[in-house]
Amino acid sequence: MSNDYLEFIASIKKKTGIDLSLYKEAQMKRRLTSLYEKKGYQDFNDFFKGIMADEKLYYEFLDRMTINVSEFYRNAKRWEVLQEKILPQLLSQNKRLKIWSAACSTGEEPYTIAMVLSNIKSLSDISILATDIDENAIARAKVGTYPDRSLQEVPDLIKKKYFTKEGIFNKIDDSVKKTVTFKKQNLLADSFEQNFDLIVCRNVLIYFTEEAKNTLYQKFSSALRPGGILFVGSTEQIFNPNSYGLETEDTFFYRKL
Repeated sequence: MSNDYLEFIASIKKKTGIDLSLYKEAQMKRRLTSLYEKKGYQDFNDFFKGIMADEKLYYEFLDRMTINVSEFYRNAKRWEVLQEKILPQLLSQNKRLKIWSAACSTGEEPYTIAMVLSNIKSLSDISILATDIDENAIARAKVGTYPDRSLQEVPDLIKKKYFTKEGIFNKIDDSVKKTVTFKKQNLLADSFEQNFDLIVCRNVLIYFTEEAKNTLYQKFSSALRPGGILFVGSTEQIFNPNSYGLETEDTFFYRKL
């Protein structure tokens, strides 16, 4: 590993909390070198100074290094069901909901939950736990800037209300950011908090083995209060919800018995 890249990694970690050494070096170095050459920088030292002096370049660097691309309001129809059916039911039982976005990646999902809930109650009354195993994804989530492609499904009114255009990026409003607490967590190894009204874990379990999925469904079910809801992704239908103490509430929504 060249010295200037090593120094660059150390400087970026100190400045942003993002640890580039967790990524495959050859791949990441290639991505970043092509960006700095395109921008007219000579080496990584120069490039780091540029990033620190130019916010637009900093966001472009973040976009280039992000491998896991997620979206706001992914599968928008399901979020409509959440807003119109599931949340009113949950709020009729409990005015202040305990909500967890599990495997939250770069933050699109927990921020979507907050924006959907903001149609029903004030943002100041909303608090969401968001966890992921990837510290870099969490660091990106806390920055809260996203490329246009992440916002394709966001309703226009919500976009106008909660996003500000900054060059080629969209910055999410601080009022939304304040509703979410991010923590590092390994879903398989770590214990879960209890008594959640709503757990959202979407488009993640497809990467796990059947055995791991079984373990996680059991853990999620135990972490829900009776009557609480588990919301999964559109490739992750649970075919035997009863074996986890759950019943189907709607497509991709499961209620704890």
